[in-house]
Amino acid sequence: MRRGIRARHVLAHSAEGHIMLADAEVVVGDSRIVGVGPRGAHEVDEVIELGAAVLMPGLVDLDALTDIDHTILDSWQSRELGLGLQWSREYATHRRRAVFDAEERAFIREYGFVQLLLHGVTTAMPIASEIHSDWAETYDDAVAMAEAARRLGLRVYLGPAYRSGVNVVDDDGTRSIYWNEELGREGFADAARFLGWAAEQDTDLVHGTLLPCRIETLTEELLRRTASLAAETGVLVRLHALQGLLERAFVLDRFGVPPLAVLEQAGLLGPNLLIPHGIYVDSNPHVDADTDDDIATLAASGAAIVHCPLTSARHGSALDTFGRYRAAGVRISLGTDSFPPDLVRGIDIGVTLAKVLTHQLDSATYANYIDAATRGGADALRRPDLGRIEVGATADLLAFRLDDPRDGVIEDPIRTLCMNSTGRAADFSMVAGRITVRDGVIPGIDLAAMTQRAQELFDRMREAYAERDYLRRPVGELFPASFPAK
Repeated sequence: MRRGIRARHVLAHSAEGHIMLADAEVVVGDSRIVGVGPRGAHEVDEVIELGAAVLMPGLVDLDALTDIDHTILDSWQSRELGLGLQWSREYATHRRRAVFDAEERAFIREYGFVQLLLHGVTTAMPIASEIHSDWAETYDDAVAMAEAARRLGLRVYLGPAYRSGVNVVDDDGTRSIYWNEELGREGFADAARFLGWAAEQDTDLVHGTLLPCRIETLTEELLRRTASLAAETGVLVRLHALQGLLERAFVLDRFGVPPLAVLEQAGLLGPNLLIPHGIYVDSNPHVDADTDDDIATLAASGAAIVHCPLTSARHGSALDTFGRYRAAGVRISLGTDSFPPDLVRGIDIGVTLAKVLTHQLDSATYANYIDAATRGGADALRRPDLGRIEVGATADLLAFRLDDPRDGVIEDPIRTLCMNSTGRAADFSMVAGRITVRDGVIPGIDLAAMTQRAQELFDRMREAYAERDYLRRPVGELFPASFPAK
């Protein structure tokens, strides 16, 4: 069947990059785009009229949150309260447990995938907080995620997250790492096993990826084994690094060199590596360093950063600066890493922060960020068939409605979308020719029931923080209300 998908604005692709077509049509045959141009220029079996919308490539989210929102709990505390949200060393050593069982974890991941689709994401590299687990993710967790993604029609690059250590708070309130190298080896074995399982799946919706946790929670052994397995299998590696000052201090103390040098020494720094968030490099004004080499090193290596502007801003940091990284040739993709998984909001925050940091209104444009969310993500995944609307590309499509009176007038469809709207305007999406969202609805999903269950699990997740707090404070003290209740 050939479908003609029509919209008032179509973000198509040319040899020079994205271009905007007015009143155009994208023709899809099976899983590929077979025509792009004026309405009615191609024979089709079905017409899908989207009207006052911008039709664009599906968004690529490479740090895609798939849990029930820890950010609303951990991004606003004082330092004293924030320490209580980490594992205490005593909890890590003697009492750690999984807050959710395997079935509940599978539901939470599926809930996260539904949210991604509803916000316009068609390709995702999932991430979830390990703080609610008994250590990290398992092979079975990853298989359940893959099967959920396949049911929903979301393309995922995934694997079980693994680590050798966990950030903890000691009895005196200082931060350190609790190590359990055997659990790290077991997690790596699960990750290797999942790569084999994923390679056997006959679908473009599931791709095995190595997802070690944060760099400061990995031993040198685990870093090198990850690099070796990635080189052997050719898969991508995503590793959170250059994310915070505490991470940098831990890495310097353990390895004697900063995080970027550790990545290089372990054999990980190269085109197969994705680095969320890539902020704390030697040129960052908050980093105590005598050099200014890291951005050039990143660019030369071919590694991609996964820029998560909304989450970074919520935790008090920002990429310094988007324009500098881009000018240096660093490959930039985008991620959400927070709820809602709304890249439109993230793009607006990213552009705004770039203006604040540089005091220049043109330091980053919405076009730059849309490019990072589409072609940038596709490039990081080594998928030139994604992130663009052109003949021969995989038919990953997304439409945001622009006819909500609250959006105001349309000056430029991209600027109006990013400045006046949000990802909740996603009305239609297609992944490899399969319609996954139509009229803002995912077929077969009872959102009301999912939301009710998610709230129940979230409440349990919130309660569990008290048992991990090094001071064993009650939940009401850890999470005081914005205003006192009367």
